[in-house]
Amino acid sequence: MPVIGIFDSGIGGLTVLKAILERLPGLDTVYLGDTARVPYGSKSPEVVTRYSLRNAGFLAARAVDLIVVACNTASAVALPALRETYAVPVLGVVEPGARVAGRDSRSGRIGVIGTESTIASAAYQRAIRAARPGAHVVARACPLFVPLAEEGWVSPEDEVVRAVARRYLEPFAAADIDTLVLGCTHYPLLKDAIAAALPKIALVDSAAAIAAEVSMQVEAGKGGTGTHRFFVTDTPGRFLAVAERFLGSAVEGAEQVDI
Repeated sequence: MPVIGIFDSGIGGLTVLKAILERLPGLDTVYLGDTARVPYGSKSPEVVTRYSLRNAGFLAARAVDLIVVACNTASAVALPALRETYAVPVLGVVEPGARVAGRDSRSGRIGVIGTESTIASAAYQRAIRAARPGAHVVARACPLFVPLAEEGWVSPEDEVVRAVARRYLEPFAAADIDTLVLGCTHYPLLKDAIAAALPKIALVDSAAAIAAEVSMQVEAGKGGTGTHRFFVTDTPGRFLAVAERFLGSAVEGAEQVDI
């Protein structure tokens, strides 16, 4: 039975784990949330790469067969270093989401939202243009979406959520895009609010896109129930309190580790 290692800067990567397990419920998984150093989205590429190498090393030491970089920021800046350092296959969330957007967009006018570091890296912009030459890409950082998701403030009926979504997303409506990539693992929780602010625009969930990629690489694990281990780099209280929102089911326990 293959073992999939997944790491994120914190809790958002649980949306990736959820999407993977919906396709392959029998997988065994090891999840690492670097909660002591979250957020990655406002840190430099050099720092994010250093943290990512440590995270991947922790997973590789647990004999995983595949590493999924569930953090969009780490995928955007650290993937080359990870693939050069570790023999185990490493998948990031940027390229799968970009390919889906490039394939599904009717007009080739595509938007991307993410953290400051993800947008500044231009990784999605490059990947979309590689998948869809000539695409017009509009990108914007939406940092307040992360704390809203973690607080559970996600309803499009909530006036705070509605106001933040409108402020961030108005430029995309003006840009006449037909597809928007949710380039942060927290953003799927706000999908309804984002859709309400941008009606008739197709949303691409990078978590669903990477799950499809994993399912193409992993043959086993399609039946039964796998075992799932959770590790965090800070005390697990906050992680356990919020995890159900992202995973869709409660996490019974997480072990604190020093990496």
